[in-house]
Amino acid sequence: MLMQYIDYYEILGIPKSATEKEIKQAYRKLARKHHPDLHQGDAKAKAEEQFKLINEAYEVLGDADKRSKYDKLGMNWKAGDEVNFDPSGRGGTYSYSYQQPDDFDLNGFGFSDFFSQFFGQDFARARQGGAQKHQPASKGEDIDAQISLSVNELINGVEKELYLSVPNICASCRGERFTQRGICRACGGTGTTEDTKTVKVTIPSGLHPGATLRLKGLGGKGYGEGPAGDLYLHINAAPASDWQITGSDLETELLIYPDQAVLGDKMQVPTPHGQVQLKLQPGVHNGQRLRLKNKGLPKNDGSSGDLYFKIRIDIPKEQSEEEKALYGRIQELRQQTHK
Repeated sequence: MLMQYIDYYEILGIPKSATEKEIKQAYRKLARKHHPDLHQGDAKAKAEEQFKLINEAYEVLGDADKRSKYDKLGMNWKAGDEVNFDPSGRGGTYSYSYQQPDDFDLNGFGFSDFFSQFFGQDFARARQGGAQKHQPASKGEDIDAQISLSVNELINGVEKELYLSVPNICASCRGERFTQRGICRACGGTGTTEDTKTVKVTIPSGLHPGATLRLKGLGGKGYGEGPAGDLYLHINAAPASDWQITGSDLETELLIYPDQAVLGDKMQVPTPHGQVQLKLQPGVHNGQRLRLKNKGLPKNDGSSGDLYFKIRIDIPKEQSEEEKALYGRIQELRQQTHK
């Protein structure tokens, strides 16, 4: 039997290397976007067709065994159009047909011939009997969130209040996306419902940019007696007006006067770790970078980056007559030297 090849990866807009998590995220995003209840008129009919394909794609790619069978077909489909499928896996071409059971309607959610040839019978039996099975307790979903911290917050730690959108396992379908009546209407076929919540978290000191903080039990609610999922907080460095951030290194400008550049000096300078004394060597020049080792941001190996001061020599706007006279004398000496 010739049947139309359907690229499930293309339907979900993901590469073939997509992880289970990426597949689930893509599915949920598209399922919400194309849910028929959100559309009217002609748009509703188009949304229904797309919604069916999205669910069909996830039914295959979201299951490791089905995805493996589907991926093996890849080298056999002809020009991305039609395929001959060998259900025995032993080579050769076989023709056969599959008729979907009358009671397998799923509220109008019919699977394509392509899907039915591969998975229809097993899927139908699983769906028909699945609702009567006892569902064990399930752990809630883990969630990911990004947070940007200032230089001082990364080094010293901080308490933050977070507003989270948390996916919870749907109580109506137990996360299965289907009930005996068809696609679960409580979750729209996504298997989850969403709540928003506010949580206060204590972020420890010494986190490096790119770190991930696991906060146990702050993810989605568990089903039954199952524990809640975890929150994975991905740490970024927030842009700073005072510091230029490069990895774990920090850089800022240090304004000095001409006499300090010529003669050298000792001066107190601010760092994220507090004030430190910096020694300027005589003859420091404009644009030169001075390094303070281990005064930057934390690294993932427990050490710290470095802090750089970029020298900028400035002339005070207001100077006394005595200062001007001294600059005049310097000018005279330089002119005499170059005669």
